[in-house]
Amino acid sequence: MRLFIAIEIPKEIKDYLCGIQQGIAKSNDSSKNKIRLVNKDNMHLTLKFLGEVQPDKVEILNKSLKEIAFKPFSVNLDSIRVFPSEDYIRVVWVGLKPEEQVLELQKNIDENLKKLFKKEKGFKPHLTIARVKYIEDKKQFVDKLKRIKVENKKIEVNNFKLVKSTLTPKGPVYEYLGVFGK
Repeated sequence: MRLFIAIEIPKEIKDYLCGIQQGIAKSNDSSKNKIRLVNKDNMHLTLKFLGEVQPDKVEILNKSLKEIAFKPFSVNLDSIRVFPSEDYIRVVWVGLKPEEQVLELQKNIDENLKKLFKKEKGFKPHLTIARVKYIEDKKQFVDKLKRIKVENKKIEVNNFKLVKSTLTPKGPVYEYLGVFGK
């Protein structure tokens, strides 16, 4: 089964991000551009992608994740950015600030799972809102993204989750296998 560890985003933040997605869709001038907006139900903050995991490992994973010391915290939405670069755009995302507590949680997850999975490299806390296959005029697209203002909305983080992702023709379907924290 395909698994990842994530922070769930509240509905009101997802609704707000959908409004930002509409701004991205409106800035998509060319019919040649290929951009897929992330489904609202699938918005989350991925802390660690585990990939294919045997079902008998779920209990071990849950036990390891329960051992992580977790204190609730909050973050705020920041600006829109792209991965991996403005010259080669594959993901449009909204950043979070401050990043420190998310980075610390991710580091603790990595540490607790180091015997089972490789450590993440270059982890950056973010909320993916669109995936990009092709952009005809990258500079124009990025300039329009930079003009979209993101409100400093607060996200209360009370837990993190082990999530099973089943890929379907209509997109991924998520199922929670464990909740950790409050």
